Amino acid sequence: MKALLERVRRHRGGEAIGIYSVCSAHPLALRAALEHARATGGHALIEATSNQVNQEGGYTGLQPAQFRDRVWSLADQSGLARERVLLGGDHLGPNAWQSLRAEEALSRASVMVGEYVLAGYRKIHLDCSMSCADDPPALADEIVAERTAVLCAQAEAAWRKSGGEPPIYVIGTEVPVPGGAREELRELAVTEPRAALATIAAHQAAFTRRNLQGAWERVVGLVVQPGVEFDHERVIDYQPAKARALSSCLDDLPNLVFEAHSTDYQTPAALQALVRDHFAILKVGPAVTFALREAVWALDRIEREWHGESHCANVRATLLDVMRADPRHWRKYYHETGQALELQLQYSLSDRIRYYWPAPAVLAALERLRAAFEHEAPPLALLSQYLPAAHAAVRAGTIAPRMTDLVIHHIRQVLSPYSRACAPRTPEEGNAA
Repeated sequence: MKALLERVRRHRGGEAIGIYSVCSAHPLALRAALEHARATGGHALIEATSNQVNQEGGYTGLQPAQFRDRVWSLADQSGLARERVLLGGDHLGPNAWQSLRAEEALSRASVMVGEYVLAGYRKIHLDCSMSCADDPPALADEIVAERTAVLCAQAEAAWRKSGGEPPIYVIGTEVPVPGGAREELRELAVTEPRAALATIAAHQAAFTRRNLQGAWERVVGLVVQPGVEFDHERVIDYQPAKARALSSCLDDLPNLVFEAHSTDYQTPAALQALVRDHFAILKVGPAVTFALREAVWALDRIEREWHGESHCANVRATLLDVMRADPRHWRKYYHETGQALELQLQYSLSDRIRYYWPAPAVLAALERLRAAFEHEAPPLALLSQYLPAAHAAVRAGTIAPRMTDLVIHHIRQVLSPYSRACAPRTPEEGNAA
């Protein structure tokens, strides 16, 4: 975590510098993040969410140590040294067990947090903002803070048992819904400075009550709402003027920065402005797997025109069939019917497709598609038609026209604005962004 702490220190010293975090479990998305870090000379901050990875397997079927091993193996394949891989846990709290009573949900979350820390994750976002079965619809700061302190104590105990670097923490109560908003958005209210300061005060008091003053000194980030979000088809863009007062409230808190969630699909200029305004940790997730889906859909189309309908892998059709047969990951989010539902299933910015890539039928179809591109290079004209940026890279000799290379290249186009926004700039350059 020294690299992240150094970026926080430099940011609070006046540099417009930050770090971005990739929240995804898909191997190709992870490969893209790791290869991008190697190519740009930076670190890869990879975070697993509590729904993706937990002691019960999450929707990926992976426990924290298994996800760590996947990331390290992919880092080795990508040529990125393991010391340049930073592992974090995102939304660690009762999120995966909200249907249970709070006591049971918190007990399971405590086990999860401990397993994350024992497995070597050191950036820990503790999120107890969600209500459980016996909770009121909205929780007071004091309740959220007390539950957060309970989980922090578990993390500290696991660290003392495992040794190594101590964990660093991110807290907050105004946490965007993981994966994007469910409802149609028009505009968002930015967190009020007094609310941010009240959250900090409540958490500091809760940590003190549990003798966690040492851990409190390692709280580096606060999750707030800077006014950015996305729903199924629109993006709420960052407006710096609306967040000016919020940004200023950190003036008397020199060791803290803001962590901005749901920055997916923001413009490059907005990402730079966020970093400049103390949102120095940028989280991206669905936009990465949305790009993965774009690339696979393009390759599916290339293969159809190249080999004909009767000799193609049918990845797109297979994946959509699996989604229709098992709607549990999207039916609470998509409420259209007919063609409108078909559009949401494929093209919603919340990208519920990401839950279905591990399905056996989908994996088999992807393997057939991969084999087709391994066996023979596709016509350049078709690459130009459906993946023009990748076509240019193939023509320049920087990537091979294989499925894996083409998909990773396309995902990296999403990551490039993040790495540029977080790169060191002078205060004058940051103010001009």
